[in-house]
Amino acid sequence: MKRKEHIIKKTAEGSIAEEMGIAPGDRLLEIDQTPVEDIFDYQFLIQDEYLEVLIEKPDGEQWLLEIDKEFDEDLGIEFENGLMDDYRSCHNKCIFCFIDQMPEGMRETLYFKDDDSRLSFLQGNYVTLTNMSEHDIDRIIRYHLSPINISFQTTNTQLRCKMLNNRFAGDALKKVDRLFEAGIAMNGQIVLCRGINDGEELERSIRELTRYLPHLESVSVVPVGLSRYRDGLYPLEPFTKEDARAVLRTIHRWQDKLYRERGIHFVHASDEWYILAGEELPEEERYDGYLQLENGVGMLRLLLNEFERGMEELAVQRSLPDRSVQKAVSMATGLLAYPYIRKMAERMQEAFPCLTVHVYPVVNEFFGENITVSGLLTGGDIRKQLTGKELGERLLLPQNVLRSGEAVFLDDVTVTQLENALQVPVDIVKSSGCDFILAILGDKP
Repeated sequence: MKRKEHIIKKTAEGSIAEEMGIAPGDRLLEIDQTPVEDIFDYQFLIQDEYLEVLIEKPDGEQWLLEIDKEFDEDLGIEFENGLMDDYRSCHNKCIFCFIDQMPEGMRETLYFKDDDSRLSFLQGNYVTLTNMSEHDIDRIIRYHLSPINISFQTTNTQLRCKMLNNRFAGDALKKVDRLFEAGIAMNGQIVLCRGINDGEELERSIRELTRYLPHLESVSVVPVGLSRYRDGLYPLEPFTKEDARAVLRTIHRWQDKLYRERGIHFVHASDEWYILAGEELPEEERYDGYLQLENGVGMLRLLLNEFERGMEELAVQRSLPDRSVQKAVSMATGLLAYPYIRKMAERMQEAFPCLTVHVYPVVNEFFGENITVSGLLTGGDIRKQLTGKELGERLLLPQNVLRSGEAVFLDDVTVTQLENALQVPVDIVKSSGCDFILAILGDKP
């Protein structure tokens, strides 16, 4: 999270920057006599055909470069800090914050609470709006950055102050009005806490958020994640099966109403609700194009549908594997997806008798049994619970068990360490149903 200013990391070969003598280690000061705040300012300011770019060399010498180029042509510069600014941390003390529920001794970056509207646009992160100034709103509107993902939790302003432990949290919702009036696309999220913002409060929130249609394109409702590290934190309870059914009844009623009136379902339940309630997942059409997959909304339905299509295509377009060659592989996943992964594996074994697929559910002992998603499994839990199991020729793990861009689990166990401990190669499987099939068959996606 260290600020690196606007230090240039590298320039693309054959680019304008290389041609002008801009080099790694140089610092960008201004474009057209305008200071550059962050990556959005930079991208906006370099669009013109004529630029005056002020660069400072490592020895302090400043170069004013006059550049003629095509409109919207890139300069070919990569900065050490991709955002070109500090990441903005969250100043709320939310009663449901998962980072507050993490044990000590983990990597420093895992404890960073971001609340940065720029990351909402770049990476899909959710923001509470409490950390956004009017200047930030002006820039979003000026650059028409969208979609912006917003953590609402509730539209009850007093309750929102309580849930976020921030006396300004209620007033922050007024910023949604400006975004709406400017036509900025938004997605919303409600982290539901039992006995706090569910029931009538959920009804109120959905009803009041519908006034932001069509620019507020979707709202997801997800259950609060409760780890076993909650000593001293606000007392929260897990949802029961009956609670989940009540939440789904509310969401389905609003979906039906809004689809009749607006042709969109708008509010969506994350997959956990259906599994906890013991109800079937909705059909694909209910998800309005899967606007909130990263929030666990429709992820399992998409996986199942892709798997079915993949199996059909395999039978029609691909030569079938040699049925006389015996193969055995294993898969591990969280408790949430386990029933579905197991059924998919059974389908493949029926289609290809040469295959043996062992599917193992991994209980999250690290964070606690209430955490059932595969994305929060640790290498230590996988190693402990799979030791001595039949693992076959390869162990397949879903891609989301790893930190982004790293071959390491949340608890700093590496893939190599897991392979050595279990004495089996580990393959990381992408999230699509087709990749699931190819990974089991031993083909590369």
